[in-house]
Amino acid sequence: MNGSTISKRCGCRDAETGKQLNSSCPKLKQRQHGVWMAVQELPPREDGTRRRFRRTGYAKQTDAKSDLDKVRALLSITDKDDTEGRRRLGDLLESVSASKEAIPDYETTKRKFSTGQSLTTHITVGEWLETWLAGKKALRKSGETRYDVDIRCHLIPRIGHIRLDRLTVPHLDAMFEGIAETNAEAVDGNLLRRTALDELKLIPWKGAENRRRRKAMKETIEAMPPFRRVTGPASQQHIRATLRAALNTAIGRGMITFNAASYVELAPAKRPKAIVWEEHVVEEWLRTGDKPSPVMVWTPEQAGQFLDFLADTGERLYGLFHLITFRGLRRGEACGVRWSDRNRRIRSLTIATQLVQDGWNVVESAPKTDSGERTITLDEYTDEVLEEHRIKQDAERLEWGEAWQSTGRMFTRENGDFIHPGWLSDYFERLVELAGLPPIRLHDLRHVAASLMLAAGVDVKIVSETLGHSETRITREIYQSVMPKVAAEAAEATAAVVPRGASRKPALATPEPEPDPSETSGQPDGHTMATHEGAKIIAFRPRKASA
Repeated sequence: MNGSTISKRCGCRDAETGKQLNSSCPKLKQRQHGVWMAVQELPPREDGTRRRFRRTGYAKQTDAKSDLDKVRALLSITDKDDTEGRRRLGDLLESVSASKEAIPDYETTKRKFSTGQSLTTHITVGEWLETWLAGKKALRKSGETRYDVDIRCHLIPRIGHIRLDRLTVPHLDAMFEGIAETNAEAVDGNLLRRTALDELKLIPWKGAENRRRRKAMKETIEAMPPFRRVTGPASQQHIRATLRAALNTAIGRGMITFNAASYVELAPAKRPKAIVWEEHVVEEWLRTGDKPSPVMVWTPEQAGQFLDFLADTGERLYGLFHLITFRGLRRGEACGVRWSDRNRRIRSLTIATQLVQDGWNVVESAPKTDSGERTITLDEYTDEVLEEHRIKQDAERLEWGEAWQSTGRMFTRENGDFIHPGWLSDYFERLVELAGLPPIRLHDLRHVAASLMLAAGVDVKIVSETLGHSETRITREIYQSVMPKVAAEAAEATAAVVPRGASRKPALATPEPEPDPSETSGQPDGHTMATHEGAKIIAFRPRKASA
């Protein structure tokens, strides 16, 4: 049997010498006495010494023979003249014999052998995730950071210790159940901390007793865990997507055959619906103080009011907010755009770089996606605004002299240094509050730009390219917040398509008054957008002539 044997032995001892009888025990002829042992000669070690696979404890001879057949099948994976390959298989079987592990599966071992993987070491999920992330050379900084957070904060702490080839769906179900429990703890802890902070605000400052109470309350708050973010449905979906991508790569390299992440069911991550700040929505917000949605969009009138406020108060970053409002740049793109990206002859702006936040550090990288690298067309008014901003920046450069930081950025701090994206978001929120407008996030200005273009009848393909989306579906699903007036006009136009007799019209219907020629003869100044019927004009402050 090519160096293989199956024998029966027992632990009985000689009455006189005390030595084990092993295979010479006369009772071995009895079926229930003794155990079976399988031995297989293995390829020699690298130094030429002999070794064997040896396993005992089988109750039946057929069990011993079955395992011995498995061992011989593994040795047959490679040719007899493949010395290195046979040594690798021998290392595997020697390790299995010493550790008393189950004999490895033939197909799995053959796959690992053919792909050059180690047969004696077992990589864990955590080790593979780190190897996988280190091997992704084409990632942008923002994408690498997001993967790193998923791996470091969620995947490795919860499933990093599990062998990669033994990861199952129940392991992942348990992981996401653990995330749900942590979320519940975070919500309770945040509520307790917020309640304590509110109570602290109510304690007066004056009086010894009040000072004692404030001190005790502060000590209690310091002992509480800090505010923690909840890992919501969208984040959980991203965690699963990160693991699924890593496991797919492992499958491609022949390390595993099953992707457990593909079969985990999670609650769907619903995108918050963008809501327009209509008059009744603003009234409800003023009454309750609650925003009806995380994503809010200004009406054209509110957008104009904000830009007018910035212009009237001499806001030095007026051009930045104007550019985002009409062209929908991302925050990092607006911070990173350079004067060299502007072509005034054809009134265009190339989006070729962005400043992204990594923790609190800022790094320069390419736009978020390949489609994010784009050239956008500027209207005449926006071009004038940018030219006026350039003139003001030149004056600041002369004022700062040698202390000026020459970054080449279109929008900078007073000394020419780059604008921190996180600071810009906070600054925008302060400006919105000073303007007396309902709150929106800086990113919501991008929603405003998309909604304005779509409301003006601009083709969705052009809107998608302006925003830097890879496909129009993203534009329609995320950014198309229909303005109430546009929706009303669409409803009226739809109803007017079907001709009806006079008797079928509602009794309360009244004809619309004819427009006053004196009111329509003038040409209002503003930002013009093309529609199917003609031109819509959204009135903003008059243009400023360049100095």
